[in-house]
Amino acid sequence: MKKVAFYTLGCKVNQYETEAMTELFEKEGYEVTDFDQYADVYVINTCTVTNLGDRKSRQMIRRAKKLNQDSIVAVVGCYAQTAAEEISQIEGVNLIIGTKDRSRIVEFINQLEEQKQQINAVGNIMTVREFEDMKVTAYKERTRAFLKIQEGCNQFCSYCIIPYARGPVRSRKPEDIVEEVKSLAQNGFKEIVFAGIHVASYGKDLGNTNLMDIIKRVHNIDGIERLRLSSIEPTTIDEAFVADALQLPKLCPHYHISLQSGCDETLKRMNRKYTTAEYRKVVRRLRENFPDVAITTDVMVGFPGETQEEFEKSRQFVEEIGFSQLHVFKYSPRKGTPAASYSDQITPKEKERRSKIIIKLAENSEKRFLEKFIGREMDVLFEQQLKDKARYYEGLTTNYIKVIATSNQDIHGQILKVRLNKIGKGCINGDIIK
Repeated sequence: MKKVAFYTLGCKVNQYETEAMTELFEKEGYEVTDFDQYADVYVINTCTVTNLGDRKSRQMIRRAKKLNQDSIVAVVGCYAQTAAEEISQIEGVNLIIGTKDRSRIVEFINQLEEQKQQINAVGNIMTVREFEDMKVTAYKERTRAFLKIQEGCNQFCSYCIIPYARGPVRSRKPEDIVEEVKSLAQNGFKEIVFAGIHVASYGKDLGNTNLMDIIKRVHNIDGIERLRLSSIEPTTIDEAFVADALQLPKLCPHYHISLQSGCDETLKRMNRKYTTAEYRKVVRRLRENFPDVAITTDVMVGFPGETQEEFEKSRQFVEEIGFSQLHVFKYSPRKGTPAASYSDQITPKEKERRSKIIIKLAENSEKRFLEKFIGREMDVLFEQQLKDKARYYEGLTTNYIKVIATSNQDIHGQILKVRLNKIGKGCINGDIIK
């Protein structure tokens, strides 16, 4: 039996696409093995959001060939889309697929076995208008599933390469989404996470639907107990959205609302489509209607031209909002984006200094959020057993609090009520209520 191994970098969308490609290989009789094991085919699903993503992708390409000199190495995804020619020059690369035609990967592998010549299947992504439907029916974890409902981005933030890597907005057909959710429910999944490159844009190319419409259509499917959104823009959460959300008990009170900077001058140079005042209003609206809501975000430091005064404005805004979790990124110039050519680039040393300041702020903010739930009883969906502690299980509340509890029985995939007792590192330890 032939073996295939996958290595996935980057976002939840990439993870979904790897799961879909895994199923394609399994249907053709391949055995899936770990990436550090011998395999006939190695698939590296790449990311290009940062220079680190590019570098890691190249490292994994070289590692695959060392594991089996005669293997077929396929490089797919965002880095492949934006740097196909560069990747084609890396020794050992046999197949290059960008961010379309991944559903044909096994077909391309079969061609390679016949013709023995490198295949570069990367085309002009900016001309693509159809959503590439790649279904996933079975994840390795049987608790929550990431469901890709949308592809592409039309925002063109000045620092971001993704619109050039993923192309314009394409939305999945509502009936295909409903069909996959029903299939996932039948396979034991309790939670669905709506994922996409710019989820808030869902339906804009279809003309007769939007993100809230598809949430409503999925909401009453039997077996599904939780619906969660991946990253969305603050402009999505208007009064109508909140009014609808109040009528949808399965929609988790957890919103990852992209910020990037808490300074209006910086946001303008980033070509973001909101102000800090608008962002603050959205946060207030959510907290007034959902008392337990968790608001998580991303913040970038060291954007070109970010003065010390601008950074301080951003720091103060982040502190004011009080996020439950915060991902901090140091600006990374991406060739082909406007910001890469901006003057006043910030030194790596200064980016590192600013990053540490925001990370420390984020840790304190998360702790304050968790403290509010000590002593509470909350439902937890247990996702996995901790490898180093046999009796310990890890799961999430609806508002994205990581909870660790002990059990002598297998509780993987179950939703159980837990009393939250003590704050740990990025989590709360609790006791399952019998």
